[in-house]
Amino acid sequence: MLWISAIAIVAGIAINPAHAGTISPRRLLEVADLGNPVVSPDGRRVAFRVEHASIERNDYGTAWYVQDVDGRLPPRRVADGGAPLRQYVNGAVLPSPAVWSLDGRWIYYRARLDGRVSVWRAAVDGSHAHSVTLDPADVRDFSLSHDGRTLKYSIGPAREEVIAAEELEYDRGVRIDETVVIAAGLFRSNKADDRAATQRFLGDWFSTGPLLAKVPDRWKTVDLATMAVRDVPAREAPVLTPTAADMPRGLPKPVKLAQHPEDGRIALLIPVENHDDGLLLKPGVELAVLANRQSRRPLRCTDELCSDQAITGIQWRPGSDEVLFTLTDYRRRRGRTQSIYGWDVSTGAVRPILRSDGLVSGGQRHWDVPCGLSSDTLVCVAAEADRPPRLEAIDVSSGERRILFEPNKGLEMDIATTAPARLIRWTDGQGREFTGHLFEARDAGAGRPPPLFVTFYNCYGFLRGGLGDEWPLASLAENGISALCINAIPEYRLDFVERHDQGRLAVESVVEYLSSAWRIDPTRVGMGGLSYGSEVTLWTAANSDVVTAASVSGVSPTATYYLFNSLRDGFHSGLRKSWQLGAPQETPERWRTISPAFHLDRIRAPILFQVPEQEYRMILDYALPLVQRHQGDIYVFPDEAHIKFQPRHKLAAYERNLDWFRFWLQDYEDPSPLKAEQYRIWGRMKVEMEERPADASGHDGA
Repeated sequence: MLWISAIAIVAGIAINPAHAGTISPRRLLEVADLGNPVVSPDGRRVAFRVEHASIERNDYGTAWYVQDVDGRLPPRRVADGGAPLRQYVNGAVLPSPAVWSLDGRWIYYRARLDGRVSVWRAAVDGSHAHSVTLDPADVRDFSLSHDGRTLKYSIGPAREEVIAAEELEYDRGVRIDETVVIAAGLFRSNKADDRAATQRFLGDWFSTGPLLAKVPDRWKTVDLATMAVRDVPAREAPVLTPTAADMPRGLPKPVKLAQHPEDGRIALLIPVENHDDGLLLKPGVELAVLANRQSRRPLRCTDELCSDQAITGIQWRPGSDEVLFTLTDYRRRRGRTQSIYGWDVSTGAVRPILRSDGLVSGGQRHWDVPCGLSSDTLVCVAAEADRPPRLEAIDVSSGERRILFEPNKGLEMDIATTAPARLIRWTDGQGREFTGHLFEARDAGAGRPPPLFVTFYNCYGFLRGGLGDEWPLASLAENGISALCINAIPEYRLDFVERHDQGRLAVESVVEYLSSAWRIDPTRVGMGGLSYGSEVTLWTAANSDVVTAASVSGVSPTATYYLFNSLRDGFHSGLRKSWQLGAPQETPERWRTISPAFHLDRIRAPILFQVPEQEYRMILDYALPLVQRHQGDIYVFPDEAHIKFQPRHKLAAYERNLDWFRFWLQDYEDPSPLKAEQYRIWGRMKVEMEERPADASGHDGA
């Protein structure tokens, strides 16, 4: 009976067959995301979590599953995982891997359920799950003892303390200092938790967290037999995985660490020294190993595959001297694809294990999820541009792959039939090669090639909506607009103009490349992007005639952007380093070069703004003038982070972007009466723009 229930639940995750043949924005939104695979101590089973959006509840639910690694039976649902734990700054889901008990009967995990973050444990046979901690404060971290008898967990301030601190500020007034997120609401302006919470800056740039987040950890321990809880003195706090701060002085600060589970050796990724003064950063790192935490002499991997490469993941193969590392291919001709290699520390030999056509460490929303690993098997979340996430087992010796669980198979088949993606390559006028994934429209109609939509930044894994997940690429292609995700060149240039002009030239050159083969109409080109992609979109609109219509979700530098962040020293240093900007009165010419507020007369395309509430005030310098002259339309989403995460908001952004580009590139209006006002506004924009005299100055490039 239990297996029947599990199969029914698994079937419930799969896409409803009634939608077959239509790659709607909602189907893309409701993709089942997989994450946190962890293999049991005996190597026979894997625990993983499934995340699924609910439009009806406007939230994401998660559930923990356990499956045999041989894949002979479907996964078994063992517990509710609660609401995903998220980063405040960008809304991304935090990694929350489970920990197996030594006997393999239980998994332990953090979960937000019933309004609190606790440690839970679930029986792997699916019979029951219960909370191990019942603390007035949310659990920040936990560690299972080596003998499996006790569990230590850390907490911050009690939930009631945080609420009281928020309400005290509300009653007495919020003092504005460098920690206050001035552009957002001052009181409970973030819903990354399951309640609206007040947020504060925590670091130099834009990292944020809840009020009282900097209260130090306190540790407690639970006896798992009696459930008795006691405080843990500082001297008994568990020794967790080492961090960069634990490394000896004199070593370069490592990007990532992994400790051998048996002998304490530490594998680390060391950043490559940047000898190019024109680069802000390089993706390349070196792989090395330290004998222990005190060692100052790293043993470096000298093979070309692990020296000055974009290695994004490392872990020790249990019971061996081998470090497995994931290489994300930024530089070669294969786009943002990943491969896995093994480095034998004792011999220095490097061997290939797997080369993929996409990601093997996540689906796209979660693109940096480590694989589960036993002595002989990797269990990874794999995805490609047009193939949604699935769970795969990979033989560490042979590299043989087999699918364990594919809850999105119906959508995968429909995309393959209707709008499959192709990796394309082209060069710009400076000889730089770009790559991108093209979802090609098959039926343009009217005897002419289809319009083109492009988004620019990074194209990882399953490309449901590009980076930021707002432009439904396959839906656009199914509706007659070819959709292309372009990868930026990985070497991040220091100079703002050079860095952003890379995007302009990439778009202009791919339009020329595709139109020369009669594959797209160069007079109907849309563009959209988030964050850096948003900046590049506005830069291209101001410095090129290639863009017909644009859609952005992000902030470009303005005087208001500067003012709202001017109390923070780290902001000043970051702005000067990344954009070569001081205060507007210090570097006025540089501001005139960079800020779209000074480029309004050069922007000819209509712009759709779909931005989170905590960012929209910083774009009003240029967004409002565009609205006033009927060239812009602004939608603001309350309680959202940099990357929107509420399902209804994401669906609204998907659908409006699809409508926007069909309107401007195809002259199409959805007949739904619910959208009549939208088209009335856009229709007036079109009339006003057609009647406006052309700017004699034109575009002269950057």
